[in-house]
Amino acid sequence: MTSRRAPDPVIAVAKVAPSKPVLAVRWRAAATLAATTLVGLAAFFWPFLAQPGSELAHSADAPWLFVLLIALLTALVVAELSGGGLDAKTVAVLGVLAAAGGALRVFSAGTAGLEPMFFLLVMAGRVLGRGVGFVLGALAVLVGAFLTGGVGPWAPFQMIAAGWVGFGAGCLPRATGRPERVILAGYGLVAGLLYGLVMNLWFWPFLTTGVPAVMAFVPGDAVPANLTRYGAFYLATSLGWDLPRGILTAVLVIVAGRPVLASLRRGTRRAAFGTIGQFAKGNGGPTENGLPPVQPPSTPADDRPTK
Repeated sequence: MTSRRAPDPVIAVAKVAPSKPVLAVRWRAAATLAATTLVGLAAFFWPFLAQPGSELAHSADAPWLFVLLIALLTALVVAELSGGGLDAKTVAVLGVLAAAGGALRVFSAGTAGLEPMFFLLVMAGRVLGRGVGFVLGALAVLVGAFLTGGVGPWAPFQMIAAGWVGFGAGCLPRATGRPERVILAGYGLVAGLLYGLVMNLWFWPFLTTGVPAVMAFVPGDAVPANLTRYGAFYLATSLGWDLPRGILTAVLVIVAGRPVLASLRRGTRRAAFGTIGQFAKGNGGPTENGLPPVQPPSTPADDRPTK
């Protein structure tokens, strides 16, 4: 009697689009992100709505902004956890990346505007998506601030601005290969400039001495007039500091973007974030997604004599 061939096993094949963010933003997380963005915009731009003769200072609002930002970030993480967007593995990856970003910030210390942390924010935001990118940017700045003892009234503003960098990387259009790296390099250059452009707003309206009248903030003046003076202030004092940051980020994306993107995507696939299982018979042919099926391990033939 001849032995009967066992049926082909059913193999689960994971399908992950390399250019699609691994984690999508759920509606609760989207609402929390929108609230955080509104809080950030209000924190940066409220002096432009101040009345003439108003006393402007961050000594009163910065601590409350820090507490509110921490609460919003916690709400964002809880919303993702409750909605299934985050699990223990995702939180672990987020913690490792935040620690790495904080370490990069410590080692560079922003010398001449060179901050390689932004390279990590762009890469991780691209792979993990908008929500995780925002949380990562804020946490990386917070970790770096605690490691360097640089927790001050500027910290919540840096957290918001860095979070926007990671968020924007997750919003970029889909692409693969060299076009993707070119898009990320261009975004890194622009993000490096915009980060400094936004961050100056946390202190510029409060400068009272040492600023020429054509660059000084005037409480109660028209918004376009104040923005014109701010543009002159930025070009004269900050562009030379922010341009190296953007150039370094773009160069790192071109030079190291390919292996870093591959490593992040490989790590997230192994952690099975948002992976969709496809089931197909292992008949030797390709599966629906074009990947070859996984064959079962071979077993020794039955050497028992047949009757």
